[in-house]
Amino acid sequence: MSDEHHQAVLLITGIQAAGKSTIAQGVAEELPRSVHLRGDAFRRMVVGGREEMSAPPSDEALRQLRLRHRLTAQAADTYFAAGFTVVTQDVILGEHLAEMAENIGSRPLLVVVLAPSTAAIAEREAGRGKTAYDSWAIAELNTVLHEQTPRIGLWLDTSDQTPEQTVAEILDRAWTEAAI
Repeated sequence: MSDEHHQAVLLITGIQAAGKSTIAQGVAEELPRSVHLRGDAFRRMVVGGREEMSAPPSDEALRQLRLRHRLTAQAADTYFAAGFTVVTQDVILGEHLAEMAENIGSRPLLVVVLAPSTAAIAEREAGRGKTAYDSWAIAELNTVLHEQTPRIGLWLDTSDQTPEQTVAEILDRAWTEAAI
């Protein structure tokens, strides 16, 4: 790996439809030895008894969310120990972002928060083949992001950026500005 993009764990978060999956894949594709780790895969593995997040979330939904975050952190640390840069992404908001940063033991840990406007999220959501907003409204999640999520790492307003521009900005800035 180049000195510019030395091995790291890069955690990309934001609300649904912020572009996390697309951006994480794009960043991982630009790195020579990388993994794209999707935290939501651990949620989908729960077949019987899965509790989805809702407003307000049940105790069981929160327990499963924390389990998903621990499993993601463990997988990120394992890939990192094997010499990979890990680009992991998931919806990690509020107090859960600091918890996730503690759960990931590998360093450097780079946190990037994608924070496009609610209008940009609504436009992206309308153009997606899937719908994320059934129980949670865009405005509610955006409030949690901006009012309850600790300001750690690099926060990017990607409202007017293409995915390629966001990937380029992360590659340009994350290794110097997103470390926690």
